[in-house]
Amino acid sequence: MAFMDRAMTLEEILNLTETLSLPDKVRLLEQVAPQITKELNTTSPTMTPRKSLMGIWRGLDTIEAELVEARREMWTNFPRRGF
Repeated sequence: MAFMDRAMTLEEILNLTETLSLPDKVRLLEQVAPQITKELNTTSPTMTPRKSLMGIWRGLDTIEAELVEARREMWTNFPRRGF
C-alpha cells in the first residue's frame, strides 16, 4: 500500500477508522489499548506529582461577614431568565 511508506497524521488515521466496521473498530481498540496502558505506565513515574491543596487557605484573614457578602454577590442574579 502506498500510505505505508510514510508517517500518517492523526486526521488520516481517524478518516481510515471511519471506514472500518464496528467489529473491526472494537478489535482496533483491543489492540491499541494495551499499548497505551504500557506507555502510560512507563511514563507516569516521570510525571510531576500533584501538589496538595490541603491548608491552601491557612493564614488568610477572611472573616465570616466577608464570605457572606461574597456569596450574596455571586448569587444575586441566579437564576437568570435569559437561558
